[in-house]
Amino acid sequence: AIVMPDSDLDFAAQHISAAAFGAAGERCMALPVVVAVGGCGPDLARRVKAHAEKIKVGYGMDEGVEMGPVIDAKSKEFITGLIDDAEAKGAEVVLDGRPLVIPGHEKGHFLGPTIVDNVSLESSLYTEEVFGPVLAIVHADTYEEAIKQVNSSPFGNGAAIFTNDGGVARRFELDVEAGMVGINVPIPTPVAYYSFGGWKESLLGDTHIHGPEGVRFYTRAKAVTSRWPSEKTYAATMSFQREE
Repeated sequence: AIVMPDSDLDFAAQHISAAAFGAAGERCMALPVVVAVGGCGPDLARRVKAHAEKIKVGYGMDEGVEMGPVIDAKSKEFITGLIDDAEAKGAEVVLDGRPLVIPGHEKGHFLGPTIVDNVSLESSLYTEEVFGPVLAIVHADTYEEAIKQVNSSPFGNGAAIFTNDGGVARRFELDVEAGMVGINVPIPTPVAYYSFGGWKESLLGDTHIHGPEGVRFYTRAKAVTSRWPSEKTYAATMSFQREE
C-alpha cells in the first residue's frame, strides 16, 4: 500500500494495523509492505504501533484473544530471520514481537505484531513473502517513486493507496500493476460477482477464480445462428396455407 502525506494518517493507521496483523498476517491478502511518501513514515509507524499494541495475542480459545500463533516452528524461524536481516541492514524495529511469550503456552509459535520502519529494498523482509504479523515500511519521496517500487514487484495480487486527493487516486488506479486495487481500502477483495485474483506471478492460468471469468470457465458455450422468414417466404415453404 502507498500512503500519501495528504491522507488521514489516523484512519490509515487503524486499517493498516488490521490488514497487516489480522489472522496473524497468514492470509494471501495480508498487507506486508507500506510505501510511505513524503516523509510520513515515522508518524505513520507511531500511529500503527498504537493500534497494534492493543491486539491481544494468545491461545485462540482463551477469551479476548484476537491473534493466535503462526502455523509452526519453521514459519516462526523464517519470519524472525527476516526481521533480523532487516535490522542488520539498518531498519528500525518500531514494535518488536519476537520476544513475546504467552504464559502457559511457552512452546507455542507466537509472534507479536511487529513494525519495521525504513526497510531497505534489498532486505529479504521486502523481497520475500513474510506470511506473518510483520509490517515493513519503506520510504519514497514522491508518488512517482512509490508507484515504481510497487510495480517493480514480480507479484500483483492486490495494491492500495491512502490519499485524500481524487486525482492521485485515479492516477493510481490506472498506473498500478495489480489485479485488485483499493482506494483507502487496504485489502481490496471484491464481492463475489467481480473477479478475485491478481496479475503477474500472483495468477496461475488465464482466468480468475470467480466473477464473470469464473462463470465462463465453468460454462460450455452454445452458438446459435437463426433467421426468421418473411411472410412471403413463410407461405411458400410451409406445408400448409393460412386462411386469408
